[in-house]
Amino acid sequence: MTETTQRIQGARSPELHHAVGMLRGLRAHLIQDATSYRPLPPMSPDGPLTRRLPEGIRRYVVWTPHAVVCAAALLVFVAAFDRGPFVFGLLPAAALLLTLVRPVAAFWGSLVSASLCAVMSGPWEGGPWTPLTFFSHVAVMTVVAARTQPRTAAWMWVVTGLYGFVSGTVFGGYGGENTAALLFVSALCLLMVTVLHVRREAREEVTAERTVTAQERSMRTLLEERTTIARELHDVVAHHMSVVAIQAEAAPYRVENPPPELEQAFVTIRENAVAALAELRRVLGVVRAEDYEAPDAPQPTLADLDGLLANVRDAGLTVDKAVTGAARELPQGVELSAYRIVQEALSNVLRHAPGAAARVEIAYVLGGLGLRVVNGPPRGLVKPSPGAGHGITGMRERVAMLDGELTAGPTDDGGYEVTAFVPVAKDEAAA
Repeated sequence: MTETTQRIQGARSPELHHAVGMLRGLRAHLIQDATSYRPLPPMSPDGPLTRRLPEGIRRYVVWTPHAVVCAAALLVFVAAFDRGPFVFGLLPAAALLLTLVRPVAAFWGSLVSASLCAVMSGPWEGGPWTPLTFFSHVAVMTVVAARTQPRTAAWMWVVTGLYGFVSGTVFGGYGGENTAALLFVSALCLLMVTVLHVRREAREEVTAERTVTAQERSMRTLLEERTTIARELHDVVAHHMSVVAIQAEAAPYRVENPPPELEQAFVTIRENAVAALAELRRVLGVVRAEDYEAPDAPQPTLADLDGLLANVRDAGLTVDKAVTGAARELPQGVELSAYRIVQEALSNVLRHAPGAAARVEIAYVLGGLGLRVVNGPPRGLVKPSPGAGHGITGMRERVAMLDGELTAGPTDDGGYEVTAFVPVAKDEAAA
């Protein structure tokens, strides 16, 4: 069966192939979805003319196309009273009004109304078109062409010509100058509409290209700004962190017989400075990169929280940890965000509440993960660091990115509390 079909298709002549292609084009533009509901939208209030009008008038001017079509239909209907039964004007007027909601169906309706009017009016010498159907059909074709594609307009013109000459032979003896005149007038109207179509499409393409160019220019400017920020961060922060690491490594050798506690403090300072440099280089790589890719190094998770707590304890912070619920593996984004929230909250305790005790609570619940970091009031002789940074804002952004909630504020005893909840679906947690 397949070989036979291929043999038949291969035996088709080029003329038959083109004829089949033309019939498919006719079906696609004038038959398929011919009765689809497509109401005519109002004009844009930001057009070159309408935007210069007052606001009160502009609300009505946008309905100008609808008013023009209705006026043409009314003109056809009124003109029919002097030429016979009102049906002569009702049918063409209905076809005109149909262009407002079903444009392709209105074209076929106009041909049907022309045929009915020709049958009821009898034979005539000019052709198959009465003056009313002549005017109404040209108007219908113009409106439909304005609402569809240029190929649809071409097919309407061809079908109208075939109908005119065939029906002229049936109703009037020949399809002479009446159909030829209609084809000439409609060709001028359709050509004008097609030119407007092409001009509008060209304007839209130019606008789209300008939009893409503006977006590319904005992206290039953004990349340049990111590169500048990365360079400034490297020149300022990296330099000072490197100096801190070097001085912390050399400081024990400048003191004769330093106590072990002092040596351990300098070791901790150096390790923190080196870790900060590594994090800074990773962040700068992200800022400099045009297309960010996930780093190869593993990101910290809640399993690394004990190391973070040991680090802040070495810095002098008293901190406890409490875990409730069955600990389980969570998505990487949730693990990383939870770790960073706890890290930033403990850093805030070190800066703004020196000498205070802190507590980290982690709750694994059925619907997600709960975090709570609370500290007491500052104690001791060390003064809190002045000013406020962007730590709380960064924590809120992390939690909002995961569709969670975060609250932060002072407690009744003069301390501070940060609580967060990140929802985790059951299938995400299992993955």
